[in-house]
Amino acid sequence: MAQKPTISRTFIMGLWEENPVFRLLLGMCPTLAVTAAVKPALTMGLCVIFVMICSNIVVSLMRNLLKPHLRILMFTLTIATFVTIADLFLKAFVPVMSETLGPYVPLIIVNCIIICRAEACASKNGLVISVVDAIGMGVGFTATICVLAAIREILSTGNIFDIPVMFKSFVPWAAMAMPVGAFITLGLMLGLVNIITKEKEKNKNSHSCSVEGSE
Repeated sequence: MAQKPTISRTFIMGLWEENPVFRLLLGMCPTLAVTAAVKPALTMGLCVIFVMICSNIVVSLMRNLLKPHLRILMFTLTIATFVTIADLFLKAFVPVMSETLGPYVPLIIVNCIIICRAEACASKNGLVISVVDAIGMGVGFTATICVLAAIREILSTGNIFDIPVMFKSFVPWAAMAMPVGAFITLGLMLGLVNIITKEKEKNKNSHSCSVEGSE
């Protein structure tokens, strides 16, 4: 019988071991499109967290009523409801940011991260685990795109949150504000994550060998 996931383990998985961007390579569209600056990236991340938590709650509550041939349809309708709420909220209270993000907020409806967590977690687990999973995955996604956005914004403008952080002689890298900057930054970050992962596995294997040898 499969062991049920613990709350702490479920949360941590979304931050690193199953990070949506760096490990699962999900949600690449907003990762590349809205990371030219930290503000839109953070806004997108918060919208994803809101939608993921709400959709996971609904899917978890109705998991025993789902029919196999209707589950994807129900997931999509549920996600679309909360995406509409988030989109209308931004248009009403943060119109400038809503205009900046453009069509990428409505596109959360087809975000693979949210559909994946609805299928892999919420449809199979209770309310608490589903909410914790949504928070972990959402925070992992938000942190990732904010890091990418911070790197790009600093290198392309010398500022972050409109606050100068580079020395006066710094020459902005215009390319970092363009799509090519998104691909380069993401590629370098993925390479760094792979190096860290391999080093961890190597250290783990060497530690295991040393323990077996001592026995």
